[in-house]
Amino acid sequence: MIVERIWTGNNLRNYNYLIACPDSGQALAVDPLDAEKCLNTARVKGWQITQVLNTHEHHDHTGGNAAVVAATGAKLIAHHKAAGKIAGVDRGVAAGDVIRVGRHIELQCLDTPGHTLCHICLFAHADEPALFSGDTLFNAGAGNVHNGGSVDALFDTFEQQLRQLPDTTRLFPGHDYLENNLRFTLDREPDNSSAQARLAASHDPQQAAPLTLAQEREHNTFMRLDSPSLIAILRKNFPDLPEHPDRRTVFAKLRELRNRW
Repeated sequence: MIVERIWTGNNLRNYNYLIACPDSGQALAVDPLDAEKCLNTARVKGWQITQVLNTHEHHDHTGGNAAVVAATGAKLIAHHKAAGKIAGVDRGVAAGDVIRVGRHIELQCLDTPGHTLCHICLFAHADEPALFSGDTLFNAGAGNVHNGGSVDALFDTFEQQLRQLPDTTRLFPGHDYLENNLRFTLDREPDNSSAQARLAASHDPQQAAPLTLAQEREHNTFMRLDSPSLIAILRKNFPDLPEHPDRRTVFAKLRELRNRW
């Protein structure tokens, strides 16, 4: 499996992806907002985009669909409940469905509500497992729930699905918010040495190597809900919190703070 991460360079800091089979040259485009860059990349690589996958219905993930489909004849895939929200869906997928690319690539669909209620992530079972997380999980952060989402659903997605994935999983999110998210981590957990080191290092969103879930568990506040120092500072923001709040409450309070941070 070849993963080509395409940095759009737009003000929303979107990433687009091509997932290609090296044997057949067939490729899946994930959230190809910048249709021109996706098509040009496929052309240079000698790949044929045969499928397009939208992780969810927001325009900054679907805006390039029509141009890519018109240029390639690719089939459009999205959450099975998103057909009324995304134009031209050819295949609706649910939890456990498999998307095949070329001869050997199999991507498992995870139904991951939270950012929106029709959000899917793709998980690649491979020697180097990979998660294409859309706007559910970011480097050092979590998706917001402003536009049709639910913080309770997002917590359940993190707790019941993402938390179970292997440490070696490489993360491919829909946006680059790493530096700002790390600053939020350090505002919540000033003694987090992993976040300190990551923020101090130079970061180029176009060239940076993908981080793993093991690394995320060290510096992503939303995956560190049991951290004593995090909870201690959180109780200063929310004095009514008990000394040992449950994980759902910690997650919700963090998301509330991040909304206005």
